[in-house]
Amino acid sequence: MSKSILIIAISFLTIGSSKAQSNIPMKSINHNAPVTCSKSIVINATPETVWHFVTEINNWPSWQKDISFASLNGPLSANSIFTWKTGGAKIKSILHTVIPYSGFGWTGKTFGMYAIHNWKIEADRGKTKVTVDESMEGLLARLFKKSFNRNLEIGMQSWLAMLKLTCEQTKN
Repeated sequence: MSKSILIIAISFLTIGSSKAQSNIPMKSINHNAPVTCSKSIVINATPETVWHFVTEINNWPSWQKDISFASLNGPLSANSIFTWKTGGAKIKSILHTVIPYSGFGWTGKTFGMYAIHNWKIEADRGKTKVTVDESMEGLLARLFKKSFNRNLEIGMQSWLAMLKLTCEQTKN
């Protein structure tokens, strides 16, 4: 009896988890972190076009004006490292998810903070819905929770707006 309850419980957790992630096996952000944000936008472009701009890390500075430097040190695959600079902060990140045309994510560390950043890309009636989730934790994130949350939201909206503009100016 207890074995069947355990199987039902595991099945319930697995089903619930996969619905929350839209069937993309991606490292989840820390929803209990002091700094979290989630934003979405619909882009009039194909998922392939959006994927191209999101994953061409070395070219981020050409369209994402808040990024002054970005360099992928290896193939576009899980566990590859990239370094980048935004807002004056140099960040070392490690890709954790690379699922072509649907999921892309990384973890990053800077100034004693740890972040998880995820992109979800979904075809949506001839367009593409892009959802970005991020969490940040660490001493600075706890101390400056209010301003970091506000800045993360503004930065995320800006990144999505620049992505939309860039993708929609490109032929699909």
